[in-house]
Amino acid sequence: MTCSFCTRLQAWNPELRTEIPLIDDISECTAIGPDHQIAPPARPRHRIAWLFFWSLLLLGLVLAFVLILRHREAAEKAAAAAAARPAPGIGVTTTTAQKGSIGVYLDAIGTVTPVYTVSITSEVTGLIVTVHYQEGQLVAKGDPLVDIDARPYSATLLQAQGALEKDEGVLAQAQMDVERYRTARERNAIAQQVLDDQEKLVVQDQGTVKNDRGMVQYAQVQVDFCHITAPIAGRVGLRLVDPGNVVQSAGTATLAVIAQLEPTTVIFTIPEDSLGQVQARLAKGAHLPVDAFDRTAQKKIASGTLLTLDNQIDTTTATVKGRALFDNKNGALFPNQFVNTRLLVNTLQGVTLIPASAVQQNGQASFVYVIQDDFAHMRSVKPGVTDGGLTQVAGIDPGDVVANSSFDKLQDNVKVAVSNAPVPAKAGGSKAQ
Repeated sequence: MTCSFCTRLQAWNPELRTEIPLIDDISECTAIGPDHQIAPPARPRHRIAWLFFWSLLLLGLVLAFVLILRHREAAEKAAAAAAARPAPGIGVTTTTAQKGSIGVYLDAIGTVTPVYTVSITSEVTGLIVTVHYQEGQLVAKGDPLVDIDARPYSATLLQAQGALEKDEGVLAQAQMDVERYRTARERNAIAQQVLDDQEKLVVQDQGTVKNDRGMVQYAQVQVDFCHITAPIAGRVGLRLVDPGNVVQSAGTATLAVIAQLEPTTVIFTIPEDSLGQVQARLAKGAHLPVDAFDRTAQKKIASGTLLTLDNQIDTTTATVKGRALFDNKNGALFPNQFVNTRLLVNTLQGVTLIPASAVQQNGQASFVYVIQDDFAHMRSVKPGVTDGGLTQVAGIDPGDVVANSSFDKLQDNVKVAVSNAPVPAKAGGSKAQ
C-alpha cells in the first residue's frame, strides 16, 4: 500500500519525486529520516497581539468601574452634606424708600401754533415787477417783499394833487372876497345878502378842498399798496408768485405767507376731569411750566409756561384747549409740528418715594415686599403720582427697605438673601411757581 503522505508531498512539490520515491508499503514510510520529515507549522504572532489587547481592555474596564463607584460615593456624600446645611434665601436686590418731592404732570399731544400767521394778498391790480424775499427767509417788520407796477397809481395821485392845488386857490380867493365884503358891509357899501352869499361860497370851497385832499390820500394809499412790506417779523414760506404775473385787487391769490417764530405757542388739550386743579392753580397766580418733547416723548425740545385756557369744553372729546407760550430762541419748535407736552400742575412735598418697579399688582390691589431681618413681608400700599421712574406711595415709611427684583419667587415671610446694599431712591420733582 502506497504511503498517502508521500503521495501528497510529491504532488505539492514535483521536484521531490526524484528524492522521495513512492513507498508501496506504508509501514516502510516510518523509515524516512529526520532530514526528510516536514516540521509542524508555527503559531501565528497576531494571536499573541490580540491576547495582549483584550487583556488591556479588560483592565481599563475594571479601572473605569472603580472610578465610577468612587465618583458616585463622593456625589452622595456631597448631596448629604448639602441637605444637612440650611437652605439659602432667595437672592434679591433692594432699594430704600425716601422722603422727597414729586411733580403732578398732565401729558397731552400738542401742535405748534405761531402767535401770528399772515397770508399776504394784493390790494391793487397790477403787474408784479419785483419779488424781494427769498424762500424761507427770516424777515423783520417793514422789510420789502413784493413790488407792483405803481405808475398808473402815481399818475392818479398826481391828478388828485393838481385838483387839490386848484381848489385850494379857489378857496383862498373866496376867503379874500369875504374879507373885502365884510369891510364894505361895515361901510354899508354892499347889502348883507352879498356878504352872506360870499361866506357860503367859502364854505363850499372848503368842502371841495377837503374832498380833494381825500382823493390825494386815497391815491397815495394805492401807490403804497404797490410796495408790499412785511407786516410782522417771522419766516417767509415758499415763493408763490413770480415777476411778470398780474395780480387782481379782488383776487384771492396769496403773494407770501409769514409765520412768527419767536415767540411761538403750543396748543394742547387738558382733560375735563383735570380742569379744576389747573384752574385752581391759575386762580392763585401760579405760572405753570409746560415742557415740549419730541414724538417719542424722550427728548425735551423746549420749555415754556401755560398762557391761557379756551373758554369752552369740546363736548366730543371732553377736553379743553390750552395755549402755552415758548420763546423759541433756537427755533426748535416749527409751525404745525406735533409735540408731546407735559404740564406741571402741582408739586407734592414730603412724600414717600420708591422706584415704580418695586410696586407689584394683584388685581386692583398694590403691594410691596418689605425686607426685615432677611425675610420678605408683603405690605399693601396705595400708589399715587409717578414721574421719572419714581412713584409716590402710602403705606410704608421713608427708610423702609423694599425688594426690587425676583418677584416671581418672592412670597410673604420667605427668607431672602440681599445681593446688594440698599440703594436709595433718588428723589426728584420740579416746583411750580
